[in-house]
Amino acid sequence: MGKFERFGDIVAWQKTRELIGEIYKVTSGGKFKRDYGLRDQIRRASTSIMLNVAGGFARRTNKEFSRFLFTAHGSVAEVQSALYIALDQNYISEAPFGKLYEK
Repeated sequence: MGKFERFGDIVAWQKTRELIGEIYKVTSGGKFKRDYGLRDQIRRASTSIMLNVAGGFARRTNKEFSRFLFTAHGSVAEVQSALYIALDQNYISEAPFGKLYEK
């Protein structure tokens, strides 16, 4: 299964925790906070990344962990697509878009 003692040791989980904080901040202001559908979807997709990393770790097999990581990766694409929508709707500017997209 690897050398992790707990899911909090996994760098992907740690980075996603940071990403979620930033997603919640950016979606709490301006026009973004009033677009309930997009706001909630990007929040759910970002939390799905973190939850799937933790869930896969808890399965305790490499095969199951890998399967959950693939699911988490799909959620990454959802977040990135939602960021494009937010950019196109002028909810966020290029700078926060680029920062969040790369994270």
